[in-house]
Amino acid sequence: MVKYFLGISVLKNSWDQVFTAFWQRYPNPHSKHVLSEDILYRELTPDHKLLSRRLLTKTNRLPRWAERIFPGSMAHAVYIMEDSIMDPVNRTLTTFTWNINHARIMSVEERCVYFENSENSSWTEIKREAWVSSKVFGFTRPIQEFGLARFKSNVTKAIKGYEYILARMQGDAPSKTLVETAKEATGKAKETAMAAKEKAKDLASKAATSKKQHYV
Repeated sequence: MVKYFLGISVLKNSWDQVFTAFWQRYPNPHSKHVLSEDILYRELTPDHKLLSRRLLTKTNRLPRWAERIFPGSMAHAVYIMEDSIMDPVNRTLTTFTWNINHARIMSVEERCVYFENSENSSWTEIKREAWVSSKVFGFTRPIQEFGLARFKSNVTKAIKGYEYILARMQGDAPSKTLVETAKEATGKAKETAMAAKEKAKDLASKAATSKKQHYV
C-alpha cells in the first residue's frame, strides 16, 4: 500500500520569475532542513531544453516512537536526487525527486510540473504528486502516515521559501532571456560538477540504475 498525495499551488509570479527562483531557492529561512545542494549533471539540448540532476542533503529527524525502533547510529541526513527538465517552448518545468538512502524504511517520490496558470498567464501553477511507501514489516502504516504528514509540512515550507525568494527578486530587471540564463547556468555547472560527482558518485550511481525509468 502506498500513500498518494496530489496538490495544486499557485504563485502570483510569472513562469520566467519562478524558473529563475527555482535555482536560487536555497538557502531561505523557511527551508532550514535543506543542508546542501550539488549539481551532478547539466545539459542544454539543441532545442534549448535544460536537463539537470542535483543532489540535495536534508535533515532526517525521526519521531520519538521511531527512535526506540531504529538504531541511534542511523544517519540523520537524507540524500535526495532531483532530476529536472526546463522547456522554454512549452513553458514548463518538470522535476522528479526521490530519496536514495533510508529507502527501505521510507521512500518518498515526488513529481512537480510548473506551468502558466490557465486563467492568469502572469501566475504560475504547480501540480505536485507524491508517493510515500515503507517496507518495514509491522510499522508500514505509521511510517507512511508520518512520511505523508512531514511531506505536507515541507510543501508548505517550500511555497513560503519560493515566496521569500521571489519577493527578494522583485525590482530586479530581467536582462537575459531564458535561453541565455540556461546557457550561463550550464557553464557554471561544468565548473563545479566534477567536485560534486566525486562527493556523491556512489549515491548517484545507485540512483541512476534504480530510477532511470522515471526520468521524463
